[in-house]
Amino acid sequence: MPAPELRLVLAISLDGRLAPAAGGAAQLGGTGDRRVLEEALAWADGALVGGRTIRQHGCTCLIRDADLLEQRQQQGRPPQPAALVVSRQRTWDPDLRLFQQPLQRWLLGPGEAAPSGFDRSLPLQNWPATLAALAAAGLERLLVLGGAELATQLLAQGLVDELQLTLVPQLLGGPHAWVQSDGALEASAWTLQEQRCLGGDELLVRYRRA
Repeated sequence: MPAPELRLVLAISLDGRLAPAAGGAAQLGGTGDRRVLEEALAWADGALVGGRTIRQHGCTCLIRDADLLEQRQQQGRPPQPAALVVSRQRTWDPDLRLFQQPLQRWLLGPGEAAPSGFDRSLPLQNWPATLAALAAAGLERLLVLGGAELATQLLAQGLVDELQLTLVPQLLGGPHAWVQSDGALEASAWTLQEQRCLGGDELLVRYRRA
């Protein structure tokens, strides 16, 4: 079965952390990182994000830059990629900003009927089958926006095709690495596709699985 293209997009500290040692919503990345994130969103048909990340932030990322919104309009695509929330939880706080955002919301998890606030629901039994179902639904290019548990699952199964990482000039320490320490990752090689200085001493690196 065909599978969509998967690109993992994260801003990480120099010591590979997603959040401060105390935890909570990460506030990494400046205006340059925001731009390359929106460029990735403009490329994508959907964006996978873990339920815990949604609950911490209250929302998902949107394209705001007018040129990228115009680009998607000219391509005949929706203004925003669909938010694909990965969660075992089917009951959600209706006051989360996610449910006011102007995009399609899909829930990937148990059950088939879409719960309140979501436009569609897909059962998540195993990742290859779920990704094939997303491709069959027309979502051929997907971002993975975190968190670490979701990223580690997909990397461990060799399903991520590309890494887009913004290195932020901070050392954060603590346990919140972008790949879980107990993740059973197989050794793999990656080829550098792009490196770009983003300003504010931030560096974008983009790798493709060899």
